[in-house]
Amino acid sequence: MRLPQTRGARAVTSLAVLGALVAANLVLGPSSGPRGSGAARPEGAAPQRAAHHQGPRPVIVPRTAWRAQTVSTAPAARYAPAVRAAVIHHTSTPNGYDCASVPGTLRDLYAGHAYARDWDDIGYNFLVDACGTIYEGRAGGVDRAVIGAHTKGFNEGTVGIAAIGTFSEGARVPEPMLDAIARLVAWKLDPYGADPRGTVTLVSTSDESRFPEGTTAVLPVVGGHMDGYATRCPGTALYARLADISARAARLQRR
Repeated sequence: MRLPQTRGARAVTSLAVLGALVAANLVLGPSSGPRGSGAARPEGAAPQRAAHHQGPRPVIVPRTAWRAQTVSTAPAARYAPAVRAAVIHHTSTPNGYDCASVPGTLRDLYAGHAYARDWDDIGYNFLVDACGTIYEGRAGGVDRAVIGAHTKGFNEGTVGIAAIGTFSEGARVPEPMLDAIARLVAWKLDPYGADPRGTVTLVSTSDESRFPEGTTAVLPVVGGHMDGYATRCPGTALYARLADISARAARLQRR
């Protein structure tokens, strides 16, 4: 014959059940999902997206301001899914220039790339002068992942940024230029991508690069032209400052 439980007996039973549940939770974790998965996610719910890291958009002088010409036979701009890395160059033009003369320098560079090399446009996506002014280079939209013609084998998914001047060993890299490049990098890199201080894997598209076509290369997120191609660009002095540029960009992205 089963006797009815008293209030005290029911309390004891409840405590026993509660203890068993606590013990089970300690063993299994807070959810029945994989270990370390945290709180249970409703079935069919999308996974959490990676953190958004993007610096503020810097001021950019448009092509129209330096009177960039347009080759009549130029094909439409091509785009990558995202900008995964920045490739830093120098233009190998004289230093010590008056920044007011830069538009003329850009037109000369344009002529050399678009006509002399048959690239139909300037190869770099952006150019930065000694005063820290950022210029739009290749056409297609500054806020889009335009595929340039600046790093053979690794043009797709990279942004080509050229420092106006020559920065071989012993040259001084102006502080405003460094700051502007860092701000541009912090804004242009994929905000859901790798840390500017890290590395990225890119697949070579040309045997003329340091890596045969089809090879997966591990390159700096903020690297120099020489990292992917046999060249001295962007010069020893500027290349030595890339770690500094990376660190500045990471801070701007609040990493």
